[in-house]
Amino acid sequence: MDLRTELHKSQLFLNLELLANQIVEGFISGIHKSPFHGFSAEFAEHKIYNPGESTKHIDWKLFAKTDRLYTKRYEDETNLRCHMILDNSSSMYFPKVAELTLDNLNKVGFGVLSIAALMQILKKQRDAVGLSIYSNTYNFYSSEKSSERHFQMLYAKLNEVSNSPDSKSGTKTYTYLHHIAEKIHRRSLIFLFSDMFQTETEEAQLFEALRHLKYNKHSVVLFHLMDHTHELNFDFDNTPKRFVDMESGAHIDLYADNVKEAYQKKVQEYQSALQLKCGQYKIKYVGVDVRSSFAQVLNTFMIERQKFV
Repeated sequence: MDLRTELHKSQLFLNLELLANQIVEGFISGIHKSPFHGFSAEFAEHKIYNPGESTKHIDWKLFAKTDRLYTKRYEDETNLRCHMILDNSSSMYFPKVAELTLDNLNKVGFGVLSIAALMQILKKQRDAVGLSIYSNTYNFYSSEKSSERHFQMLYAKLNEVSNSPDSKSGTKTYTYLHHIAEKIHRRSLIFLFSDMFQTETEEAQLFEALRHLKYNKHSVVLFHLMDHTHELNFDFDNTPKRFVDMESGAHIDLYADNVKEAYQKKVQEYQSALQLKCGQYKIKYVGVDVRSSFAQVLNTFMIERQKFV
């Protein structure tokens, strides 16, 4: 199910929280068709009962409906700490769009809205969320909290990113992933949204930074954002084109067909190496096409959250 079709296609990112809530509601309404069949829309108020726990908070009415034991949750419970990391470098502003709409997203717009939707679920479950944003500088950091004021501050920051023009910045992923890893002290579920295109080119150092995120027994998910049509498949008509590096400004003039095969091979080799390293470090790798729906991100979250708690 394409969750975007449920939303008004001309609506802009003027109220990020509202749009995130619509995405989550669309996801929940279709959840009976997913691997989470039987996991009702009431999930935000319950957690699975574990043998040995007190039975006094079991929701017996929900047991009658689902034949599964859940306990009621209370406002002071925080079962999860989650930290979102967003790459805000210039390459994330591909493809170029005049204005962000829900049917016309670049990579940073997809990342912003994905984070906002995940925050909406975490907020309903009264979990703590932190946020880091980086490019060639460490643009923003906030530790994990669960207050309403904190969530509103994070929504405001994400909204600012979604409405900001490209700052023509490079990427220092491995530099700032090390910084972020040092800041997250308590065990957390970490989501990284990045296209993994670097101006820092030492792959060994990049992989070491990814491994550093696993420090303190964190669980890490890499959402590898790409425009599959152009960045993975290199699907351009065979007319003379100027290809410009969005971070360095360097350019080359050529016919796409002349380099398509070599380009695809190189990108696939890098993607395979990234997947292999993530597997070795027990990092969940998820390749995401920013022209697709948000269901892949939300499904991944639901699976990883159940493993983590």
